[in-house]
Amino acid sequence: MPKLPSGLALAAWPLYWVLQGCILTGVWVIAHECGHHAFSDYSHLDDVVGLVLHSALLVPYFSWKYSHRRHHSNTGSIERDEVFVPKPMSALPWFTKHLNNPPARVLTLAITLSLGWPLYLAFNVSGRSYPRFACHFDPYGPIYSDRERAQIFISDAGIMATSYVLYRVAASYGFWWLVRVYGVPLLIVNAWLVIITYLQHTHPSLPHYDSSEWDWLRGALATVDRDYGWVLNQVFHNITDTHVAHHLFSTMPHYHAMEATKAIKPLLSEYYQFDATPLLKAMWREARECIYVEPDEDSKRKGVLWYRNEF
Repeated sequence: MPKLPSGLALAAWPLYWVLQGCILTGVWVIAHECGHHAFSDYSHLDDVVGLVLHSALLVPYFSWKYSHRRHHSNTGSIERDEVFVPKPMSALPWFTKHLNNPPARVLTLAITLSLGWPLYLAFNVSGRSYPRFACHFDPYGPIYSDRERAQIFISDAGIMATSYVLYRVAASYGFWWLVRVYGVPLLIVNAWLVIITYLQHTHPSLPHYDSSEWDWLRGALATVDRDYGWVLNQVFHNITDTHVAHHLFSTMPHYHAMEATKAIKPLLSEYYQFDATPLLKAMWREARECIYVEPDEDSKRKGVLWYRNEF
């Protein structure tokens, strides 16, 4: 691409960034499969492949593996779920109601898509509440148990090794070469991770539960399948349109997920959630309508909470 005429290069680089970002998101999903022991029959092979692939994308493999497993164990619980945990209206910051307008919504989405993933890893932003500072890079943080700490150190070593390789590449080829070839596609990967996760667990029809109503099956069904179009569904290994099945059978390889989804649809009936709303429209609607959660006023079941946006 650097050898192309300037006009063609201006068009070629954005095309490369988008294509590479999408393909690397698919690679990220394979590492996610490894974290669920859904890649092979051998857990050590899963962990080696997952560690290499996630480290190459600056993700602490074991750190995320354990917090993500807890997400699967506590999906839909407003007290124990790990990420995109909604708050009741009384717990919202005072400025939230001033952000529920189009300009602020655009700014919030831009910050979320660009910085949301690293902020979650480093500072537990949008994660569950812990009694002290929580960080995915801290082996002694509250996210992890004593038996998990050694593997958190291994995750950090993987990040440090990748960082050293990137430093050597930048020293050899230049910082801006590294940004063009690796940095921008990585930003797109991070944006896709936030979009996919957010839309899988955020929808006006999805309930959340407190401890008086939550159980594992209810939480697993409080997810929604989305259609990103045939191409992206394939590139992302169908993590987008088979997420309900993934929460029910998290160790099932992705290449059986479509088959499983077809099988569970008639069994789940109205409890199976699917939304074919176009991606950008769905993001805008959820950002506008899913601000906080509260129980229905006329319901006796105060432990079942639904998204609201009225102030």
